[in-house]
Amino acid sequence: MTDFPATGDALPDIALGTPDGGTVKPSDFTGKKLVLFFYPKDNTPGCTTEAKDFTALKGAFDAAGVELLGISKDSAKKHQNFIAKHELTTPLATDAEEGGLSDALGIWTEKKMYGKTYMGMVRTTYLVGGDGKIVKVWNKVKVKGHAEEVLTAAKAL
Repeated sequence: MTDFPATGDALPDIALGTPDGGTVKPSDFTGKKLVLFFYPKDNTPGCTTEAKDFTALKGAFDAAGVELLGISKDSAKKHQNFIAKHELTTPLATDAEEGGLSDALGIWTEKKMYGKTYMGMVRTTYLVGGDGKIVKVWNKVKVKGHAEEVLTAAKAL
């Protein structure tokens, strides 16, 4: 069993793709508090609600000096469509490459539904301090009220 990063560990510095074709990595946020929310798929009900909830609170996160980044395995093009369709202001990134950040964190994993086994993203949120170390992890997130809970924890940093 691999040891995955946990509270107190440095976040792996693995580059992610941005919807505009660029890249972003955790070290780009050094000196800033950062919330990384990993979600399974663009334009699905829970993921849409989660992204919209973080967008609704983006001003409060900005005021608290906290950067946001939503991450899934969806392509840059799908992210562009998701952003446009739901008027999202929260930045998104794609972790489509094998061996990416979600793999390093152990949250891209085998899942089962209706007797079928497949690879999927475990909805997980990381709160990272300005030193790049993981402060808090929310595993198997339930969407309702989650963005507010993360904001409260981020403000307490």
